[in-house]
Amino acid sequence: MDDSPEKILTAVDGGPQAEAVARMAANFATKMGSELHVVHVGFVPAMYHPEMRGYPSRVEAVRQETQQVLDEEVRRVEAAGTRGSRSHLRMGRPDVEILDLAEELGAGLIVVGSRGLGGLRRTLLGSVSDSVVRHAHCPVLVVREGARP
Repeated sequence: MDDSPEKILTAVDGGPQAEAVARMAANFATKMGSELHVVHVGFVPAMYHPEMRGYPSRVEAVRQETQQVLDEEVRRVEAAGTRGSRSHLRMGRPDVEILDLAEELGAGLIVVGSRGLGGLRRTLLGSVSDSVVRHAHCPVLVVREGARP
C-alpha cells in the first residue's frame, strides 16, 4: 500500500521564505510522485461600502499583483525540478481559500510557510498556518523561517 499523497497543495505568499516553501513542496512532490498544486491568495480588506470609488480598481490591482507573485512562485517550483505543477489564484481570506482549495482538489498534503511570530503577535495578528493546521482535512507540513529543504 502506498501512502504517498496523490496531490500536494503548497500555499505561497511571495515573502522571503517562499522559495524554501516552494522548494520543499517540489521535493516532496518529486519524491512521492505527487501532482503539485501552487496557490497564492490575494486579500483586499473588507470595506464598509464596496461600491466606494476605487474599490473595484483596488481589487483588480491586487488580483494582478497576486498573479505576478503566483507566476514567480511557479517558476521557482519548476526551477526546483517539478514540471507540470498547476497554479491557482484565489481571492479572499488566505486560510479559508487554502482550505477550500485543498478540499476541492482532494489534496493529501498541504505545505505552508510560517514566519514564526511570537505568541502575542500571533494572537493579535492571527496566523494563516495555524488556522490551516487546525482546520485541514489532511496532513499539513509547516516550513518555518530559516528552514532549508
